[in-house]
Amino acid sequence: MRTPDKLPVVVGVNGTAAGLAAVRLGAREAVARGHPLRVVHVFQWPSPHHPHHDKRDYASARHDAGRIVAEAVAAATRGTPGVRVTGQLIDGQPVRVLLQQSRTADMIILGDDDLATLQRLPIEAVLMQTVSRARCPVVVARGLRPPVGPLLAAVDGSPASLHALQHAAFEARRRSLAIEVAHVVKESGRAAQAAGRRLLEAAVAAVPELPSPRTRLLIGDPAIALVRSSRHARMVIVGPRGAGGSALLGAVAEELLRRCACPTVFVHGTTALDRWSPGTVPSAGSLAG
Repeated sequence: MRTPDKLPVVVGVNGTAAGLAAVRLGAREAVARGHPLRVVHVFQWPSPHHPHHDKRDYASARHDAGRIVAEAVAAATRGTPGVRVTGQLIDGQPVRVLLQQSRTADMIILGDDDLATLQRLPIEAVLMQTVSRARCPVVVARGLRPPVGPLLAAVDGSPASLHALQHAAFEARRRSLAIEVAHVVKESGRAAQAAGRRLLEAAVAAVPELPSPRTRLLIGDPAIALVRSSRHARMVIVGPRGAGGSALLGAVAEELLRRCACPTVFVHGTTALDRWSPGTVPSAGSLAG
């Protein structure tokens, strides 16, 4: 039986360069954690009633899908010696399969697929649904090179952002990296800045396992400020929904999903957070005072 501390790092691939970037990141993360890597491609063939259904093409389409998995597994092995990797070709709907995978994964990693070129991500998109509904942290990979810089955790006083801060504390300690805790206020007045500093102090105090955090109070539009700060970060860690309690992604999280300049971790009430005892995250109200 697989023990909880050996849950796999799951990477979803779709045959794109972004998917291969996710595989490379996933291989590094799996080896660093001592966990196995599972590469997954979801094969969805049109139903018999679909206008593009053609039985003659099924075998070749499934063969091509198998090649996507094989190439991704080879990329992981070639780029990260020592990685324990398996590949799976799974029939089904991509969102449903990835959400099922998230129940028994340490994290899910997906490629960004040129998100920055979109004005708005469709609500039914695989990335949108997985990032907002997964049961484990979801990492969106960016680019080809391993990033440098500190971990950046954004907080807004919501319980979701404190879950993300706990995850950030674990990652900072595991990686022996500096961590910055950021909060954005929209106005530059003294009262707004004082309230922002109080929120930062309360967030840091609520997560005592943070290793020597540096706090940053940013001013302006939260999404723009955090995207700008991500250019100098190794990884950005956030909750998928902010203080407004959006049904799927909060507005800031959605903009980070589209435009963040480094790998972005969206943290849920998760497998990873089982490392902490329950009841350690204060309510949003206790941070706002």
